[in-house]
Amino acid sequence: MINIENKVEISIFSELKSKSLSVDYLLWVGCVGAYDKRYQQVVRSFVRILNLSQLSFAILGEEESCTGDAAKRLGNDFIFQTQALANISVFEKYEIKKIICICPHCYNSFKNDYPEMGLKAQVVSYIQILSEIVKSHQHIFDTNYFKNDSVCYHDPCYLGRANGIYDSPRNLLKFIFQDFREASDNKSKALCCGAGGGQFFKESEPGEIEISKLRYKQLSKTKSKYIATACPFCMLMLSDAIKKSDSKEQNIYDIAELLEMTLVNQSN
Repeated sequence: MINIENKVEISIFSELKSKSLSVDYLLWVGCVGAYDKRYQQVVRSFVRILNLSQLSFAILGEEESCTGDAAKRLGNDFIFQTQALANISVFEKYEIKKIICICPHCYNSFKNDYPEMGLKAQVVSYIQILSEIVKSHQHIFDTNYFKNDSVCYHDPCYLGRANGIYDSPRNLLKFIFQDFREASDNKSKALCCGAGGGQFFKESEPGEIEISKLRYKQLSKTKSKYIATACPFCMLMLSDAIKKSDSKEQNIYDIAELLEMTLVNQSN
Protein backbone atom coordinates (compact mmCIF):
# COMPACT_ATOMS: atom_id res chain seq x y z
CA MET A 1 0.00 0.00 0.00
CA ILE A 2 1.25 3.49 -0.84
CA ASN A 3 0.42 6.78 0.86
CA ILE A 4 0.41 9.94 -1.28
CA GLU A 5 1.49 12.99 0.75
CA ASN A 6 0.01 11.39 3.86
CA LYS A 7 -3.47 12.10 2.51
CA VAL A 8 -4.75 9.03 0.68
CA GLU A 9 -3.97 5.34 0.84
CA ILE A 10 -3.96 3.19 -2.28
CA SER A 11 -3.30 -0.53 -2.59
CA ILE A 12 -1.16 -1.91 -5.42
CA PHE A 13 -2.08 -5.12 -7.23
CA SER A 14 1.39 -6.63 -7.06
CA GLU A 15 1.43 -6.27 -3.26
CA LEU A 16 -2.07 -7.69 -2.93
CA LYS A 17 -1.18 -10.71 -5.04
CA SER A 18 1.87 -11.46 -2.90
CA LYS A 19 -0.46 -11.58 0.11
CA SER A 20 -3.18 -13.54 -1.74
CA LEU A 21 -5.59 -10.61 -1.32
CA SER A 22 -8.07 -9.34 -3.89
CA VAL A 23 -10.19 -6.26 -4.62
CA ASP A 24 -13.20 -5.58 -6.81
CA TYR A 25 -11.83 -2.85 -9.07
CA LEU A 26 -8.71 -1.69 -10.84
CA LEU A 27 -8.48 2.10 -10.64
CA TRP A 28 -6.85 3.20 -13.88
CA VAL A 29 -5.03 6.46 -13.10
CA GLY A 30 -4.10 7.42 -16.65
CA CYS A 31 -1.08 9.30 -18.00
CA VAL A 32 -2.23 12.77 -16.97
CA GLY A 33 -3.22 11.60 -13.49
CA ALA A 34 0.18 9.99 -13.10
CA TYR A 35 2.39 12.79 -14.36
CA ASP A 36 0.53 16.11 -14.13
CA LYS A 37 0.62 17.72 -10.67
CA ARG A 38 -2.64 19.58 -11.19
CA TYR A 39 -4.57 16.47 -12.17
CA GLN A 40 -3.01 14.42 -9.40
CA GLN A 41 -5.21 16.52 -7.11
CA VAL A 42 -8.24 15.10 -8.92
CA VAL A 43 -7.02 11.55 -8.42
CA ARG A 44 -6.52 12.22 -4.71
CA SER A 45 -10.03 13.67 -4.40
CA PHE A 46 -11.57 10.66 -6.09
CA VAL A 47 -9.56 8.23 -3.97
CA ARG A 48 -10.65 9.93 -0.74
CA ILE A 49 -14.27 9.51 -1.77
CA LEU A 50 -13.66 5.88 -2.71
CA ASN A 51 -12.04 5.21 0.65
CA LEU A 52 -14.98 6.73 2.53
CA SER A 53 -17.42 4.63 0.50
CA GLN A 54 -15.37 1.51 1.37
CA LEU A 55 -15.30 0.36 -2.25
CA SER A 56 -12.39 -2.07 -2.70
CA PHE A 57 -9.90 -1.09 -5.39
CA ALA A 58 -6.21 -1.00 -6.22
CA ILE A 59 -3.89 0.48 -8.83
CA LEU A 60 -1.17 -1.09 -10.96
CA GLY A 61 1.47 1.45 -9.93
CA GLU A 62 4.55 1.17 -12.13
CA GLU A 63 2.89 -1.60 -14.14
CA GLU A 64 0.32 0.84 -15.54
CA SER A 65 1.14 2.01 -19.05
CA CYS A 66 -0.53 4.23 -21.65
CA THR A 67 -3.68 2.87 -23.29
CA GLY A 68 -2.34 3.84 -26.71
CA ASP A 69 -5.40 5.99 -27.38
CA ALA A 70 -3.49 9.05 -28.62
CA ALA A 71 -1.43 6.91 -30.99
CA LYS A 72 -4.59 5.39 -32.44
CA ARG A 73 -6.27 8.78 -32.95
CA LEU A 74 -3.13 10.09 -34.65
CA GLY A 75 -3.08 7.11 -37.03
CA ASN A 76 -0.45 4.79 -35.53
CA ASP A 77 -2.51 1.66 -34.99
CA PHE A 78 0.62 -0.48 -34.55
CA ILE A 79 1.61 1.35 -31.34
CA PHE A 80 -2.00 1.20 -30.13
CA GLN A 81 -2.21 -2.56 -30.64
CA THR A 82 1.17 -3.07 -28.96
CA GLN A 83 0.02 -1.09 -25.92
CA ALA A 84 -3.36 -2.80 -25.83
CA LEU A 85 -1.94 -6.32 -25.87
CA ALA A 86 0.60 -5.44 -23.18
CA ASN A 87 -2.08 -3.93 -20.93
CA ILE A 88 -4.47 -6.83 -21.42
CA SER A 89 -1.66 -9.21 -20.45
CA VAL A 90 -1.24 -7.35 -17.15
CA PHE A 91 -5.00 -7.43 -16.54
CA GLU A 92 -5.05 -11.18 -17.09
CA LYS A 93 -2.08 -11.67 -14.77
CA TYR A 94 -4.02 -10.11 -11.90
CA GLU A 95 -7.41 -11.50 -13.03
CA ILE A 96 -8.85 -7.99 -13.25
CA LYS A 97 -12.57 -8.07 -14.06
CA LYS A 98 -13.64 -4.46 -13.42
CA ILE A 99 -11.88 -1.23 -14.36
CA ILE A 100 -12.65 2.32 -13.22
CA CYS A 101 -11.32 5.05 -15.53
CA ILE A 102 -10.94 8.67 -14.46
CA CYS A 103 -9.94 9.85 -17.94
CA PRO A 104 -12.71 9.68 -20.61
CA HIS A 105 -10.08 8.96 -23.27
CA CYS A 106 -8.92 5.87 -21.38
CA TYR A 107 -12.54 4.92 -20.68
CA ASN A 108 -13.50 5.18 -24.34
CA SER A 109 -10.44 3.20 -25.42
CA PHE A 110 -11.00 0.36 -22.95
CA LYS A 111 -14.75 0.26 -23.52
CA ASN A 112 -14.90 0.57 -27.29
CA ASP A 113 -11.48 -0.32 -28.72
CA TYR A 114 -9.99 -2.94 -26.39
CA PRO A 115 -12.72 -5.60 -26.73
CA GLU A 116 -11.53 -6.16 -30.30
CA MET A 117 -8.08 -6.85 -28.84
CA GLY A 118 -9.43 -9.38 -26.34
CA LEU A 119 -10.35 -7.35 -23.25
CA LYS A 120 -13.14 -9.03 -21.29
CA ALA A 121 -13.27 -6.78 -18.22
CA GLN A 122 -16.19 -4.50 -17.34
CA VAL A 123 -15.22 -0.85 -17.85
CA VAL A 124 -16.91 2.01 -15.97
CA SER A 125 -16.32 5.75 -15.80
CA TYR A 126 -15.54 7.31 -12.44
CA ILE A 127 -18.64 9.45 -13.02
CA GLN A 128 -20.76 6.30 -12.82
CA ILE A 129 -19.01 5.29 -9.59
CA LEU A 130 -19.45 8.75 -8.07
CA SER A 131 -23.15 8.63 -8.97
CA GLU A 132 -23.53 5.30 -7.15
CA ILE A 133 -21.65 6.61 -4.10
CA VAL A 134 -23.78 9.76 -3.92
CA LYS A 135 -26.92 7.64 -4.14
CA SER A 136 -25.88 5.27 -1.35
CA HIS A 137 -23.81 7.63 0.84
CA GLN A 138 -25.59 10.99 0.63
CA HIS A 139 -24.91 11.63 4.31
CA ILE A 140 -21.16 12.07 3.79
CA PHE A 141 -21.68 15.17 1.63
CA ASP A 142 -22.63 18.66 2.81
CA THR A 143 -25.10 19.86 0.17
CA ASN A 144 -25.04 23.39 1.61
CA TYR A 145 -21.32 23.88 1.04
CA PHE A 146 -21.85 25.64 -2.32
CA LYS A 147 -25.28 27.10 -1.51
CA ASN A 148 -24.25 30.63 -2.55
CA ASP A 149 -22.20 29.60 -5.59
CA SER A 150 -22.94 28.85 -9.23
CA VAL A 151 -21.46 26.28 -11.59
CA CYS A 152 -21.54 25.40 -15.28
CA TYR A 153 -20.42 22.15 -16.87
CA HIS A 154 -18.22 21.50 -19.89
CA ASP A 155 -19.00 18.19 -21.63
CA PRO A 156 -15.86 16.19 -22.50
CA CYS A 157 -16.21 14.77 -26.02
CA TYR A 158 -15.19 11.23 -25.09
CA LEU A 159 -17.62 11.14 -22.17
CA GLY A 160 -20.51 12.83 -23.92
CA ARG A 161 -20.71 12.40 -27.68
CA ALA A 162 -18.62 9.22 -27.73
CA ASN A 163 -20.40 7.42 -24.87
CA GLY A 164 -23.64 9.30 -24.18
CA ILE A 165 -22.87 10.24 -20.57
CA TYR A 166 -24.62 13.59 -20.23
CA ASP A 167 -27.04 13.47 -17.32
CA SER A 168 -24.91 11.83 -14.62
CA PRO A 169 -22.31 14.62 -14.41
CA ARG A 170 -25.04 17.23 -14.30
CA ASN A 171 -26.95 15.38 -11.60
CA LEU A 172 -23.79 15.20 -9.47
CA LEU A 173 -23.30 18.95 -9.77
CA LYS A 174 -26.97 19.68 -9.10
CA PHE A 175 -26.65 17.55 -5.96
CA ILE A 176 -24.17 20.03 -4.43
CA PHE A 177 -25.03 23.24 -6.33
CA GLN A 178 -28.42 24.90 -6.28
CA ASP A 179 -27.38 27.25 -9.08
CA PHE A 180 -26.46 25.13 -12.12
CA ARG A 181 -26.01 26.92 -15.44
CA GLU A 182 -25.64 25.62 -19.00
CA ALA A 183 -23.36 27.03 -21.68
CA SER A 184 -25.01 27.96 -24.97
CA ASP A 185 -23.50 24.88 -26.63
CA ASN A 186 -23.95 21.83 -24.43
CA LYS A 187 -24.40 18.06 -24.42
CA SER A 188 -24.18 16.70 -27.99
CA LYS A 189 -23.57 20.22 -29.34
CA ALA A 190 -20.84 21.09 -26.84
CA LEU A 191 -17.68 22.49 -28.38
CA CYS A 192 -14.48 20.44 -27.95
CA CYS A 193 -11.78 21.84 -25.66
CA GLY A 194 -9.32 21.47 -28.53
CA ALA A 195 -7.36 18.46 -27.24
CA GLY A 196 -9.32 15.59 -28.79
CA GLY A 197 -8.01 13.26 -31.47
CA GLY A 198 -4.43 13.67 -30.33
CA GLN A 199 -4.51 17.46 -30.84
CA PHE A 200 -3.23 17.94 -27.28
CA PHE A 201 0.17 16.71 -28.43
CA LYS A 202 0.39 18.97 -31.48
CA GLU A 203 1.18 22.63 -32.01
CA SER A 204 -1.79 24.91 -32.70
CA GLU A 205 -2.73 25.08 -36.36
CA PRO A 206 -3.24 28.39 -38.23
CA GLY A 207 -6.51 30.13 -37.44
CA GLU A 208 -8.13 33.19 -35.88
CA ILE A 209 -8.68 31.73 -32.41
CA GLU A 210 -7.74 28.57 -30.51
CA ILE A 211 -10.66 26.23 -29.80
CA SER A 212 -9.89 26.25 -26.07
CA LYS A 213 -10.24 30.04 -25.96
CA LEU A 214 -13.48 29.93 -27.94
CA ARG A 215 -14.92 27.27 -25.64
CA TYR A 216 -13.88 29.21 -22.55
CA LYS A 217 -15.64 32.30 -23.91
CA GLN A 218 -18.85 30.28 -24.17
CA LEU A 219 -18.48 28.97 -20.63
CA SER A 220 -17.56 32.38 -19.18
CA LYS A 221 -20.76 33.88 -20.55
CA THR A 222 -22.69 31.86 -17.94
CA LYS A 223 -20.97 34.04 -15.30
CA SER A 224 -20.64 30.99 -13.07
CA LYS A 225 -18.15 31.06 -10.22
CA TYR A 226 -17.03 27.53 -11.03
CA ILE A 227 -16.49 25.70 -14.30
CA ALA A 228 -16.68 21.94 -13.85
CA THR A 229 -15.49 19.21 -16.16
CA ALA A 230 -14.69 15.51 -16.06
CA CYS A 231 -11.61 15.10 -18.21
CA PRO A 232 -7.92 15.84 -17.60
CA PHE A 233 -7.36 17.19 -21.11
CA CYS A 234 -10.38 19.50 -20.87
CA MET A 235 -9.13 20.77 -17.52
CA LEU A 236 -5.64 21.53 -18.85
CA MET A 237 -6.86 23.16 -22.05
CA LEU A 238 -9.48 25.33 -20.34
CA SER A 239 -7.11 26.23 -17.51
CA ASP A 240 -4.66 27.48 -20.11
CA ALA A 241 -7.43 29.49 -21.79
CA ILE A 242 -8.36 31.06 -18.45
CA LYS A 243 -4.73 32.06 -17.82
CA LYS A 244 -4.64 33.80 -21.20
CA SER A 245 -7.91 35.66 -20.50
CA ASP A 246 -8.66 38.66 -18.32
CA SER A 247 -10.78 36.59 -15.93
CA LYS A 248 -9.72 36.54 -12.30
CA GLU A 249 -12.91 35.16 -10.82
CA GLN A 250 -13.61 31.85 -12.54
CA ASN A 251 -12.07 28.57 -11.47
CA ILE A 252 -12.07 25.20 -13.21
CA TYR A 253 -12.38 22.02 -11.17
CA ASP A 254 -13.09 18.38 -11.77
CA ILE A 255 -16.41 17.06 -10.46
CA ALA A 256 -14.55 14.75 -8.07
CA GLU A 257 -12.76 17.73 -6.54
CA LEU A 258 -15.99 19.65 -6.02
CA LEU A 259 -17.61 16.63 -4.38
CA GLU A 260 -14.55 16.10 -2.19
CA MET A 261 -14.78 19.70 -0.97
CA THR A 262 -18.25 18.97 0.42
CA LEU A 263 -17.26 15.88 2.42
CA VAL A 264 -18.52 16.08 5.98
CA ASN A 265 -15.93 15.91 8.80
CA GLN A 266 -12.87 15.95 6.56
CA SER A 267 -9.74 14.99 8.46
CA ASN A 268 -7.30 16.81 6.15
